[in-house]
Formats: sequence, structure tokens, C-alpha cells
Amino acid sequence: MNHSSHSDPDLSHVGPRDKAEILAQALPYIRKFHGKTLVIKYGGNAMTDPALQADFAEDVVLLKLVGMNPVVVHGGGPQIETALNRLGKKGQFVQGMRVTDEETMEVVEWVLAGQVQQDIVGLINQAGGKAVGLTGRDGGLIRAQKLKMADKDDPAKEHDIGFVGDILSIDPSVVKALQDDAFIPVISPIGFGEHNESYNINADVVAGKLAIVLKAEKLVLLTNTPGVLNKAGELLTDLSAREIDELFADGTISGGMLPKIEGALDAAKSGVNSVHIIDGRVPHAMLLEILTDQAYGTMIRSH
Repeated sequence: MNHSSHSDPDLSHVGPRDKAEILAQALPYIRKFHGKTLVIKYGGNAMTDPALQADFAEDVVLLKLVGMNPVVVHGGGPQIETALNRLGKKGQFVQGMRVTDEETMEVVEWVLAGQVQQDIVGLINQAGGKAVGLTGRDGGLIRAQKLKMADKDDPAKEHDIGFVGDILSIDPSVVKALQDDAFIPVISPIGFGEHNESYNINADVVAGKLAIVLKAEKLVLLTNTPGVLNKAGELLTDLSAREIDELFADGTISGGMLPKIEGALDAAKSGVNSVHIIDGRVPHAMLLEILTDQAYGTMIRSH
């Protein structure tokens, strides 16, 4: 794979003065976030398109090298689907959640911890970082229990969706130990239960809870949308937690955006200074969002 054309875009048309201006603009942001923790949920197109994968890895390494502490949490829905199809298993969903029997859970673990996580670790290392892969088992990071799922029409009825987990507690000591050194943790959203069983947990939820426990400065969610849109389809770049509550109430936010925003809102209300929902289809969207004045998604402020 030759990334040279991609990682060295032709900038000859940008004059030296403009280049210096661009770099100087990043300075206040670098100063402001130096030494701070950023939890980044990595998924969607950014995760499946090779050029965007390389951009993501470069962004993570650059943020680490200018003194921030990125922690990556990844998903892997499409990759899990592909693996299950290969085994001839048909994915079943209840209210948008994957029903996870024992065999499916094994596949989820292979795919997330074996393949996806190690691919991301490799990409970051290739870009000059030192990534380390973890699951919720490592260092007792994510303790979980079986998710109890009430029927949306009849709350008294409960659906059994198997080994899908609800986070009981997060012990961030292993993540802190790594990030205080030169390492970049890459975390698969798998938790463990009291009988040593594994649970598949929504990656957006893991990222949100981890950001709270690590007292992160920012939670960044890479998505396949421009961010939060109003009813006219225009991007809302800057929202407070209260304004988000109002968008829930009037139905502006619905569908697949719901779990994302719920985790984001929870984080914003629990001490994470800002949550960014950004478009992972834009090259280097993360750098642009964190180090420039320009908005490349929706920022939710805690107050």
C-alpha cells in the first residue's frame, strides 16, 4: 500500500506565510489542552476507508506528540457482521441491539480484540506512535453485568439479548499507567462479569463512561454524519447540554443518533468539558476540530 500521495498532499500552492499562520493558529489550542486526556470513539467510514484510517492514525500520533493524552475506544459492527456471515450466522436485532448468544460472543471477541483492535494498533504504530491494545478484561478495566432490556411498548416485559453488557464499574488504573508513559491505549468494548464471562458493550457507551472516569477534557465521537442537524438539515455546531435536552424533547434528535447523544450528554453533564460529534468522512477531521477555530462537527459544552 502506498500512502505517499495521500500523506503528502501537494501544498505548493499554500504560501509560506499562510502555512505559518495555520501552524500558529494551533498554538493556543495546544497550550490549552497540553497534558489533558481526550477519549476518542473511532468507528464508521473513518475506520473502513484506508486513506481515512491513515489520517486518523496521524492525527492521534500528532495529538500525543504535542502533549495531549489520546485514548481510543473502537467499535466494529460491520466487521462482526462479515465474520458472522462467513460462519453462516444470521444477525438478530431487538430494538437496535444485537442478540448475542455464546457463539456470537466468541466471534465478537475474536473480531474486536483480535482483528480490529490490532489493526488500529498497527496503524498508529506505523504513523510513529506507540499504541497498546486492551479489552475491558485487561487490568480489570470494565466490570459488566447482563443488560436488562425492557420492551419499549410494555415495560414489564424484558428481552433476553444474551451477552450484551451494562457497565457496572470502570477501573482506569491500567489506562492511566499507559497514558502517563508514552503509550496510546486502544480499547475494545468488551467487559467481564462476576463469573468471568464476557460481555459485548456499545462502544459509544464505553467511550462516554471512560471519559467521565478519566476526567477527560474532551470526548470525541467520529461518526458517518456531519454532526447534529436541526430539522432543516443544517449543522448545529455549538450546543449546551440544556439545548440538547430540548432537541430530544421536540424529536429533532432520533434514530441512530440517540445512543450516541445520550452517552455524550451524560459525559457533558458529568464533568467532561466538551463533547465533539464529528464527521469521520472528512480527512483529518479530528485535528481540524481540536486545533483550529473551524467547527467540523457539533460541540456539546458541559454548561
